[in-house]
Order: sequence, then C-alpha cells, then structure tokens
Amino acid sequence: MRFVILGGSGSGKSTQAQMLCWQYKIPLISTGEVLRSAITNGLELGNQALPYMRRGELVPDELMIEFIRIRLQEADVAQGWVLEGYPRTAFQAEELDFLLEELGQSLNWAIYLQVPEVVMVGRSLGRSLPDDQPEIVHRRVELFYDRTVPILEYYDRRRRLLTINGDQSPDLVQEDLIGLLFPEKNIR
Repeated sequence: MRFVILGGSGSGKSTQAQMLCWQYKIPLISTGEVLRSAITNGLELGNQALPYMRRGELVPDELMIEFIRIRLQEADVAQGWVLEGYPRTAFQAEELDFLLEELGQSLNWAIYLQVPEVVMVGRSLGRSLPDDQPEIVHRRVELFYDRTVPILEYYDRRRRLLTINGDQSPDLVQEDLIGLLFPEKNIR
C-alpha cells in the first residue's frame, strides 16, 4: 500500500502516518526527517534546502522532487510506504505521479486530515521542535492555504482523496481512517 498524508502543520499527520506504517508493516517517509537528516549529514541537497527551512518556506519543488526520487528508489520501500509532508504543491503531486509511473508504482490514497487553522497553530506551538517558533508556524499555515489546498482538488479529480476530520482525538481519527480504508470493519 502507498499512502500520502496531507494536512497543515499540527494536523496529526505524523501520528496517523505511524499508525498506517504499523498497520501495513511499511516504512514512513517523512520529508521533515529526510530534510533534517540531509542537513545533519552535510549532504549538498540538505545544504541547499536549509535556508528555506530557516525562513519557514517550502523547499523548492526541484529539490524536493530529487529528495523523493532518491528515497523511493531505496530497497525498504519496495512493498509500500507512507509519505508524510510531501507533496506540498499541486506541481509536486503531479511530479510524484510521474515518478511513481516511472518506478512502476501507484498511489493508493491521499489522506487529508482536515483541521481548522486555530487548531493547527495551537498544536504546532505546543510541540518542542526547533522550527516550531510562532512566526514560522504562522508562515507555514499561510503557505498551507496558499499552495497546498489545490492538491486536494488534484487528488479528488483522480478519485484518490480521503478526507478525515482531524479535529478530534487521535484514536477517533484512526477509527475514521480505518473505516474509510476498510468499510467492512467500520465499527462506528
């Protein structure tokens, strides 16, 4: 199974992505972790991405596409994956589809965790990540609405979009998600 998790900062993407990884025994590809690792290890792509991350801006499409291309060719993702934090623009979503076709893979679902702006900001500021400073969080939320929302239309047109109410407890989000992925197991 191959999933993309979509949602604004603090929407619960990481929590639900980890649940899907456990459920399907597939690896999590977190672009945040991929970027931080590339920076920590002094990789050239990481050095190119760092200035954008410091300003709370999206890393340019060309760089992100290259990060994802490299990661999707590693052996551990052959049986499936959960991609969290990518795509963040409609262009990246299209490029991901082209890349998957080139690699002989296909996306099963894009899962959107829908959360109001005030909840995104509050949850993000409650974390202890170094890049969760108020001005950066507000900038990320702005970028989410400006650039990421068109992705929902992209996946909806392709009938690959599942929308989940992310403004509830993680357990209830998980129940809703499992109910949509496996309607026969719907217990609510």
